[in-house]
Amino acid sequence: MSTVQMPAAPAYRWGPELHEALAIASTRLDAVSLLLSRGIPVFPCVPGGKIPLTAHGFHDASSDISQVGPWWTRWPEANIGVPTGERSGVDVVDVDVHPTGSGFAAFERARSEGLVDGWSWLVRTPSGGVHAYYPSEPGREQRSWQVPGKHIDFRGDGGYIVVPPSAVADADGCGGVYRSIAVAAHHEPAPVDARALRAFLDPPKPMARPIDAPSVDAGPERLAAWVASRTEGGRNAGLFWAACRMVEQGRDFPTTAALLSRAGCEAGLSERESITTIRSAYRAATPARPSADRSVSVEAVGR
Repeated sequence: MSTVQMPAAPAYRWGPELHEALAIASTRLDAVSLLLSRGIPVFPCVPGGKIPLTAHGFHDASSDISQVGPWWTRWPEANIGVPTGERSGVDVVDVDVHPTGSGFAAFERARSEGLVDGWSWLVRTPSGGVHAYYPSEPGREQRSWQVPGKHIDFRGDGGYIVVPPSAVADADGCGGVYRSIAVAAHHEPAPVDARALRAFLDPPKPMARPIDAPSVDAGPERLAAWVASRTEGGRNAGLFWAACRMVEQGRDFPTTAALLSRAGCEAGLSERESITTIRSAYRAATPARPSADRSVSVEAVGR
């Protein structure tokens, strides 16, 4: 492990240079060295798999050579795990491909809504899916989550990923390598709003009128005041219910968005999450139309 060095971490750890270097890294050791040179914490996973080798998993991740060196001396073929979120400076949207379905259609719909455009680079996963990397926003915690029905996971605080050139094998001994396939050249990378993305992928379900809710024909101002009073655990559902009432009353989207998004923010939602939830209410009441966006899809990148 003598080739691993530990220079000071650059301000932007997940820039294009790292993407390009990982794309040509021929060994796990080379890749570990590159990540440590950026101050990115790592931990070992079982060769050919994603299960951590250390007792506490991603909680053991370190960028300290004295800690990391013995791991890869003991397990030179170990896959490379990286904790996501604030610890490493990167959040990841994981677009899965399973025998039961693919997440690419849902990801493209989110892209058409402007919810996932800020990726910095893309990694093809062994299943044929994609990891889309985004810079995390300092000081803003975004917890990991899953939306199994849409085959999309979010890896943020409390999660981890396996990075190139790691490889996994399935029960038949087949599998593949995590492979860097694209770096953003057409935009400035930006954090993803994980709560807004989840609200889009898994919008609140239609619900019966809450006990403390205004009447279904209540005016906009009263609906907004009720939304603003919602507490954690009932904010999205309450906003969705109120937006549905505005739809039923014939209010247009700009009017509803202007009024109820402010109320959602007062309740503790982000503006983007509030708008996404309101849009979901209008989408539920309006037949879907094909998107006019004809730009290249993430699924097509790297083919």
